[in-house]
Formats: sequence, C-alpha cells, structure tokens
Amino acid sequence: MTITSLSRRFDYLSWRKAFEIANTQGSTLIWPFGACEQHGPHLPLATDTIFAEKIAAQVLEKLPSSMPIWILPSQGLGFSPEHASFPGTISLSAELLLQLVMEVGQQIAALGFRRLLFFNAHGGQIGLLETAARQIRLKCPSMAVLPCFLWRGVSSLKDVIPSEEIERGLHAGLAETSLMLSLNPDLVGSINNVDGDHSSTESLATPPEGWSLEGPSPCAWLTKDLSESGVIGDSRDANSDLGRAIEKALEDHWVRLLTNLLKSEWPPTTS
Repeated sequence: MTITSLSRRFDYLSWRKAFEIANTQGSTLIWPFGACEQHGPHLPLATDTIFAEKIAAQVLEKLPSSMPIWILPSQGLGFSPEHASFPGTISLSAELLLQLVMEVGQQIAALGFRRLLFFNAHGGQIGLLETAARQIRLKCPSMAVLPCFLWRGVSSLKDVIPSEEIERGLHAGLAETSLMLSLNPDLVGSINNVDGDHSSTESLATPPEGWSLEGPSPCAWLTKDLSESGVIGDSRDANSDLGRAIEKALEDHWVRLLTNLLKSEWPPTTS
C-alpha cells in the first residue's frame, strides 16, 4: 500500500480518531476478503487476498482524500471447501466465518459507521457473505452492508478476455494469472511448466444439459471433479499486458461504484 492508502487504514488510527471518523457523515469501511487456497501449480495460496487488497488500495488512491472511506485489515482465511483436496488450502467452516463476519459487522455498526462494504475476491464465499450482510443489516438497520465480488458486474472485461475463458476460466486461468503477472509477477511460477499442465480444458467435466458450473443453474462442484492441476480454465496465454488491461477494468469499475456510493444518501433513514 502507498502512503495515501495507508492513511486510510482503520487499524492505524487512534481510538479518538476512529470514533471521530465513524461518526462522520457517510462514513464507510471497506473490508477485503480473500482465501488461503490452492491456485494451481503456478499461483500463490493468497491469490484472492492479494487481489482484494491491491485493487482496493489502488481504488482508494483514486478517490478524493475528502471522501469518508477507510479500509479494514484483510480477512485472508475464507470458506474454501471446494479446494480441500489440494495441499495448502486452509478453509474455515461456513458457521465460523458467518459468526466472525456478523460479530465484526455489529461492532462496526455500534461504532457509528454508516456503511460496510465486503470487497471479496473469492467466488466460493459469495453466497455466505451475502447471507451475513442481510443478517447484519437486519440487526443493525442504520448501517448499509454491501457484499461485493471483485469480478462481478465488470462489463468491460468482455472486451479483453475471450468469452470461453470468461465462462469456464473460473480458477487460476487466463484472467487470474494475467492479473497476478501485472500486480506481483514474482509470485507467478512457470506457466509452461512441463511437470504440470496449467490447462484443464481437456479434463473439464461437463455438467448435464441445461446446467452449468456457475450462472443461473449451477452445480456445487469440487475442484477435483474438474481438474487434476487445480486450474479451471487455461492460463497458458496469460501475460502482463492483459493483466494490466484487467487491472484497469477492475479499478475503473470500482472507482465509479464507490464514488456513486459515497456521493449518495444510502442507506435510507430508518425510523
């Protein structure tokens, strides 16, 4: 993180300053969520956490310093049972993560914050965080809770990522490998390693007709159902130029959405 983004770190504040900013009009906290899970033979276990942290920090850099938004420490252990058969994966239970998020969320609301945004980069816990968000909002109606997924709704990605990879490149494929080559290339192993096939296109199991891995009729898949390498998609054409294009698309999308949020009166006043 740069100096400017460090100044937005909630946990770097004194308690007096934390109380002050929490009670600022429109006060907003962003909470990055990732995971510690296998990402094929070439990407680090912390891939999702790195994405959430770095994109969030870069987005905050582009927002005016006058905007009342700060960032919490990342939650780097997540809900990853689909990857449990691969070494390195550490997964919290759904119950434990739900309890953790709800307890933290309620304390943030009690401080006086008006908005809490989950900035999640791990697809396997989208539903869980949406459930937590709804329950926190029910218990703390004065605070908006926004369970966001890093990759969701970024329409410009279709202009830089092939449609097949958007549909089937769910994990450690072209997009994630390219983004890591842009953000932290030292953490990327050999994409063309002869000892490990980084493409699962040949071994990818096909769901029954009318069903999909994700989307409107999803299957609750396990990674071992789909890939021996842990890669779901094809990383072989990954490159840093594509990674920078993906990085820009993500940044532009979230700068726009956060700007709109911070300029709004959301959540509505409750009686």
